Amino acid sequence: MPTYKLTYFDIRGLAENTRILFALGQQSFEDVRLSFSFGVPGDFSTIQRPEFDAMKAAGALDSSLGKVPLLEVDGAKIGQSKAIERFVASSLGLMGSSPVEAAQIDQLGETVRDIKDAYQKVRAIQGDEEKKKGMDKWFAEDLPNWCKLAEKSLPASSGPCLVGAKASLADVLFYTLLLAPGCFFDNTEGAKAAFQDCPKMKAALEAMDALPQLKEYLAKRKETPF
Repeated sequence: MPTYKLTYFDIRGLAENTRILFALGQQSFEDVRLSFSFGVPGDFSTIQRPEFDAMKAAGALDSSLGKVPLLEVDGAKIGQSKAIERFVASSLGLMGSSPVEAAQIDQLGETVRDIKDAYQKVRAIQGDEEKKKGMDKWFAEDLPNWCKLAEKSLPASSGPCLVGAKASLADVLFYTLLLAPGCFFDNTEGAKAAFQDCPKMKAALEAMDALPQLKEYLAKRKETPF
């Protein structure tokens, strides 16, 4: 069996989907979490990352463009969070049962990317009043509409998973977007409400939430600010 080592900061961030994939696949891995602190709380211009800086200076992060997450598989290095997610999902049987299912899972991953990109435009709105209007509209209209579009795009299946007969990377991506504790959106209730009129998506996310290996992982997961 290959050995896996995942290096990232001590937050959920860009590594959490991969950690959940390892949990679903019941695959052990070395979870290296780099420390960080703020000179001024919340001011990212004052962030201090001594372990990360030392790794970068030593060239240990060259294969990942001087960034993390970084996955090492029997010593071979893989960068880029989405490449890591797809690799781990494929390795652990969480990327569908055929090339077509793998492509459908990948398609849903790109839908999640589109949703996040659309949300970032709302977050970038200037002015408190205008931003509040944008956020209210996002959770009342835009995000539910995105969920309905995604629902229509789902392939036919016996359910309850988004693609195929078992949980996959697609289920992980939508779960961490919309339902997981500490999900992508700060407005967790608004995110949860957004998919209630999407029966296939709702069934898939609730099935994910009930998986014993996921429950065990979440129960043991360290609370982090991001």
